[in-house]
Amino acid sequence: MTKADDHPNRRILIIDDNVGIHKDFQTIFHTVSEMGAVDQARTSLFGENPLARNLMRFELDCTDRGQTALACIKQARHDGRPYAVAFVDMRMPTGWDGLETIEHIWEVDQEIQTVICTAYSDHSWDDIMHRLGYDDRLLILQKPFSSVEVVQLATSLTQKWNLARQVRQRLEAAEAATVAK
Repeated sequence: MTKADDHPNRRILIIDDNVGIHKDFQTIFHTVSEMGAVDQARTSLFGENPLARNLMRFELDCTDRGQTALACIKQARHDGRPYAVAFVDMRMPTGWDGLETIEHIWEVDQEIQTVICTAYSDHSWDDIMHRLGYDDRLLILQKPFSSVEVVQLATSLTQKWNLARQVRQRLEAAEAATVAK
């Protein structure tokens, strides 16, 4: 098992000017952690439970502005603890909107999985694609969202981030081995 397998990255950044949305995400992810504790207890009493093995715990940070989010992402990368996923609101009245925020984030972090999380956007899908490109790091989650959707996205995208990181590390190791020969 590789180091990345032992400690998968489950860091998520919420970027939304509405503090109520931060609380919604915190509630969703707190509930997932509680379910994990119940399943751990069940496993200790009754043996291995495949559901418990698949539940994830997430590390969640929230910010209300794109500029602050960029600073968080830069600091996280500097500390060697990058975010795997960012949920980004499109309409933020102060500073950068969601699209501009994503552009800045992608300039400093080409790996981060990004979810546009919005009820309404000032940009058309064509405009978004023109500015960001067709990219497999980008998904849209329409508000109001369900907790199931959020947990499924977080689970899938953090796993995708971790798998991509493992593949990159293995390719780099193989290239280094080839050069060493």
